[in-house]
Amino acid sequence: MNKEEFQSELKGKTVLADFGASWCGPCRAMAPVIRELRDEYAGRTSILEIDIDSQKVLATDYMVQSIPTLILFKDGVEIKRFVGLQSKSTIENSLDAVL
Repeated sequence: MNKEEFQSELKGKTVLADFGASWCGPCRAMAPVIRELRDEYAGRTSILEIDIDSQKVLATDYMVQSIPTLILFKDGVEIKRFVGLQSKSTIENSLDAVL
């Protein structure tokens, strides 16, 4: 996914972008939570997984300095940022507040 495609995905929607990498232990620990959220919020929000190694431009543009970093967007605007491991309920509360 290039920068233009990513920005297109953000327009007019609520999107949770998960910036991580396959070699990152905490990212792997978050993966089951992200999958559950994707299933539970299907049709209401998009959850995108962004690999910082293959998408360095996106990681740089969004100033991702630590992973995992989850960024919640609404209509293309960053609403909230989570850095490090997060509980499912923390993410759900933020998603519910925006939706």
